[in-house]
Amino acid sequence: MADSTRTVSIDAEQLAGRRFPYQEDISLVEGIDLMAATPGDDLNWLEDIEMLTEDGYPAVFDRYSNSFLKIYFDVPSGRENEIARKVLVKHLQDGNSYGITLKEIHCKFPQVELGPWVAESKTIGTDYKPPVLEGWEAPSGH
Repeated sequence: MADSTRTVSIDAEQLAGRRFPYQEDISLVEGIDLMAATPGDDLNWLEDIEMLTEDGYPAVFDRYSNSFLKIYFDVPSGRENEIARKVLVKHLQDGNSYGITLKEIHCKFPQVELGPWVAESKTIGTDYKPPVLEGWEAPSGH
């Protein structure tokens, strides 16, 4: 018998344990200049970002954390993809993507923490040490 409480998708607020203000207030993303926020003045990476629907809400997919970022405000007709892109850029710039959160722990080579969307982002991954599970020993021969 299937478990009726099984989750088949994860949204960003489940990963973070909270909603983000820009999920609920369009005024927090209206001022985002997508061209200025785009590395190399090339919007091609944003072409694949579109407004989707998750659990009946408008949403944008955050590929860095493999999760949906739901949008709880009314999205103006004809601006769906623009708003989805602005919400995602805000999410990335603020460092709220779970994938960005995991970078500091698991990054094996130097890179900017918040990616190319934030010019003054710190560099992480300069001193990677593999995690060690307490009490675990590698099998002989490895």
